Amino acid sequence: MLLHIPEVLTSNEVATIRQSLDSTNWTDGRETVGTQGAQVKRNEQLPDASPLKHRLGLTVLAALERNPLYFASALPLRTLPPRFNRYQGGGEYGFHVDGSVMRLGSAEERIHVRSDVSCTLFLCEPEDYDGGELIVSDTYGEHEVKLPAGDMVIYPSSSLHKVMPVTRGARLASFFWVQSMVRDDAQRRLLFEMDSSIERLRASNADAAAVLQLTGIYHNLLRRWAEV
Repeated sequence: MLLHIPEVLTSNEVATIRQSLDSTNWTDGRETVGTQGAQVKRNEQLPDASPLKHRLGLTVLAALERNPLYFASALPLRTLPPRFNRYQGGGEYGFHVDGSVMRLGSAEERIHVRSDVSCTLFLCEPEDYDGGELIVSDTYGEHEVKLPAGDMVIYPSSSLHKVMPVTRGARLASFFWVQSMVRDDAQRRLLFEMDSSIERLRASNADAAAVLQLTGIYHNLLRRWAEV
């Protein structure tokens, strides 16, 4: 499921993050990918050990906590600490698939996180740069994504995707991966659509008994499919 989640960050949060990123040091983005990804990746990232990356990541995670649309669609179990990247001067990232299992924590307390959902949180307005579209390829074709600052797109981590070359300006974004409570994307989509329908029925003052029954079905399906 590819989904646009608007206004994850407020305009003030975007401005604060942008100010911090405009005055920091970046590193070659190829340092955080394997051999295959390094062949098609041309961008810059905040170093993983950067205190700024950690601090800005906490801002992103706090914003996600208050966003019900994000929770309903991703059903997050574990979230990798957000990273930050910059594309400029022709920087791009060719077609690739995200790694299936990633590491979280120190060497002494390391756990492995399965990547089910990929997230890109845009930090620049579309008119600030040319190119830089996120292209997500699935069975329905290729989908082009270029969102306002503060908006986010989520999509299955199994999807083939790329970032088009940035030919003017700079494209800044935060990106991260989620291990969902529900591994299967089709099941997550069904649960999200049911949850959305229940909320619309509640708002329209639909029959309370019917809404209660549907809510019970939703939670029983989640109970059946969830891995926690």
